[in-house]
Amino acid sequence: MLLITQTTSTNMWVSPPHHSQGEDSIRNHNGFVSFIKFSRISRLSSNAYNSYTTVLPSGFSKQPINQPIRDFNTQIRKFCEMGNLKMVMDLVSNAKKSELELATYCSILQLCADVKSLDDGRKVHSIIDSSDIGIHNALGPKLVFMYLSCGDLTDGRRIFDKIANEKVFLWNMLLNEYAKIGNFEESIILYEKMQELGVEANSYTFSCILKCYAAKKSVAQGERVHGYLLRLGFGSYNPVVNSLISFYFKCGRTDSACKLFDKMCDRDVITWNSMISGYTVNNLADKGIEVFIDMLTMGIRVDLATIISVLAACVNIGVISLGRSLHAYAIKAGLNKEITVNNILLDMYSKCGDMDSATQIFHNLGERSVVSCTSMIAGYARDGLSDKAIALFHEMKMEGIKPDIFSVTSILHACACSGSLENGKELHNYIRANNMDLNVPVSNALMDMYAKSGSMDDALSIFSQMPIKDTVSWNTMIAGYSKNSMPNEAIHLFVAMQQELKPDIITVTCVLPSCASLAALDRGREVHAHILRNGLALDNHVSNALVDMYVKCGALVLARSLFDKTPVKNLVSWIVMIAGYGMHGFGREAIAAFKEMRKTGIVPDEVSFISILCACSHSGLLHEGWRFFDIMRNDCKIEPKLEHYACMVDLLARSGKLSKAYGFIETMPIEPNAAVWGALLRGCRIHHDIKLAEKVAEHAFELEPDNMGYYVLLANIYAEAQKWEEVKELKERIGRHSLRKNPDCSWIEVKGKHHIFVDGVNSYPQAKKIDSLLKKWSTKMKEEGYFLRLNYALTKGEQMQKETTFCGHTERLAMAFGILSLPPRKVIRITKNLRVCIDCHEVAKYVSKMVGREIVLRDSNRFHQFKNGSCSCRGYW
Repeated sequence: MLLITQTTSTNMWVSPPHHSQGEDSIRNHNGFVSFIKFSRISRLSSNAYNSYTTVLPSGFSKQPINQPIRDFNTQIRKFCEMGNLKMVMDLVSNAKKSELELATYCSILQLCADVKSLDDGRKVHSIIDSSDIGIHNALGPKLVFMYLSCGDLTDGRRIFDKIANEKVFLWNMLLNEYAKIGNFEESIILYEKMQELGVEANSYTFSCILKCYAAKKSVAQGERVHGYLLRLGFGSYNPVVNSLISFYFKCGRTDSACKLFDKMCDRDVITWNSMISGYTVNNLADKGIEVFIDMLTMGIRVDLATIISVLAACVNIGVISLGRSLHAYAIKAGLNKEITVNNILLDMYSKCGDMDSATQIFHNLGERSVVSCTSMIAGYARDGLSDKAIALFHEMKMEGIKPDIFSVTSILHACACSGSLENGKELHNYIRANNMDLNVPVSNALMDMYAKSGSMDDALSIFSQMPIKDTVSWNTMIAGYSKNSMPNEAIHLFVAMQQELKPDIITVTCVLPSCASLAALDRGREVHAHILRNGLALDNHVSNALVDMYVKCGALVLARSLFDKTPVKNLVSWIVMIAGYGMHGFGREAIAAFKEMRKTGIVPDEVSFISILCACSHSGLLHEGWRFFDIMRNDCKIEPKLEHYACMVDLLARSGKLSKAYGFIETMPIEPNAAVWGALLRGCRIHHDIKLAEKVAEHAFELEPDNMGYYVLLANIYAEAQKWEEVKELKERIGRHSLRKNPDCSWIEVKGKHHIFVDGVNSYPQAKKIDSLLKKWSTKMKEEGYFLRLNYALTKGEQMQKETTFCGHTERLAMAFGILSLPPRKVIRITKNLRVCIDCHEVAKYVSKMVGREIVLRDSNRFHQFKNGSCSCRGYW
């Protein structure tokens, strides 16, 4: 006989919308009602039912069961309570369909759901379909529950749509399942259908739909749900209020979240955790830490989620001291074995710059995961330890840990930071082999690596092959072109991007330096218009980039106007303006701006002192320059760098204090570089000191033997002094070193298009008209007693040959083209890649007076604004 105690039949399940403690139905971890009756015998786990031993008489499966049908159903339900699905299915397969009751089917489906046995659930469904029992009763919801519990959303939804549903828990399950796979739109559609059919929502419904609206950033719809749940009386339910707090935080409405928190009388640990994590994700980690301190003060017991949330806040603002305290608490509470805690600790220590502690945690891990390895790789990359990051990546693969997208992008960042093109290409091969190259973040990281390694062709190849490009993709390429001195390509790509996507703050801050590099004022104004139309002007990075663009395009008045309108000026804002005044030769204005900056409470750094010292040098303000140099050392306690010393040497040399400048170099506490000696060499040229120039030049040649600029400087000094033999010897020395001078190049923007003039290239627009105009200027200048200073030619030759050579200087060609092409009152703006020569400088002064036009010339050193026969440089260039 069967060794089973006969019991009375279980009642069919009933699931009311609201449950009180002690009722038969219970809630699972997702907050949904589960179809299960409490039993004296615990359910077995999903993998245990095959091992459950039951004593049966021999030939049990072959012999008819000589018991009433009701007892047969009771036996099946008893096996269901015991969790023995194998025995249940054996009994079902040998039973007649007419023998099985509705409650029995429900119990079997419940067991299939509990042990996640989709195959057995489908077999039961097949038996139900072949019987006359139908599913327009309790079986319909039970089938939906089984399919959803076993992960088959498609069949679960198919059954759900066939039956009349008034049970809110099924709606909740569907809402939740669609949300879990990221199909928030379908969850929202279901919720709206619920309302149309009059199905009354409960607390779980609101919790789920608020998550969906948060994911979609649908603030207005979420607020309507807020109002609706208040009318239904759910405003005091902690789970609902916690979901509302999370919703408002995810939508960036921190004030609304805070108001809800303040009104709550009974806050649980989830409430406090929501506030901490909410502030953290909204870049208000300091407020999150304040909430944590309040939580401790009120005696609320922290849990694992609290530790993780607060550690994330520590990461965001770099508060390592609190992070260490939490680490100690985690150890005492026995939470230091939790993988999530160790991973966030790794991230916290590495992002706060304590790689020793991060390494210690990493080495003490019982088992490394892809997350922990990725945290270490990212930490090494941030700390500039790219070799260690790359080595760990190889170790990770050898240990059988498969890199994911995050680890791949982290190692690419390490290669980008170190400029390790070879390692980057090796990683690119791995990405191709593992079919990760179509992933947008991976492609973006690859482009960034190639761009930072100077290989823009490889970056472009990836960009061109991407089937889907996001804003980051375009920004990476534009920034790459801009940083690799390819401004034209950056601007063209920006124009192309506008046809596909809307540029954001990062886009405009990447393209504006390219406009500045080309002195493309018209294009820069177009970008400025886009910024204004899209409300981006209040961002500090954008406003600083705009001021810098106007400064470098020679529009100093516009730059100052925009600077004055900037509501919050940071140190960078002031540096840009001070440097701008210096480049344009307005040293007094630069000094006034520097003093104004200090009055606002902003402390100058080493870069701001470089800017003000350069400004003094460009304006010949020797005493003021020395004063700022002393302020930097004595008042601000900033140790001068080579750049500061170079500024001081330049200032002394331009002022004719050549001996003092040489003595200053000899007393420098750090070894002078070629830039320092070059500054003195330029002073020797201005003040015609040949002996000192020869001595100084040898220092520069020794430090930078391949820099053609220093040879040209010395050659011009010899040429001025008519020392043609020395010029010849220097030319031979240049030939022995196979050095070549950068080609002279000037360009001008007309109607948004750049026209480039290159030395030695005779084909340029309006060539005949330009040549005619240059000859006309030359004739008039001679008539007025002006003669070219031909001593700057590097070869001794006939007068006519020298004049012909100098008439081809590219800044003059651009100047003539501008006068021929631009409207009468428009400023002529020219950019040159080298320093303007003295003769062209004089020609520009003369032309500005003769034709009554303002000419702005930006060379490699500074700006020259020619107006009415004078220049803003006043000879200090």
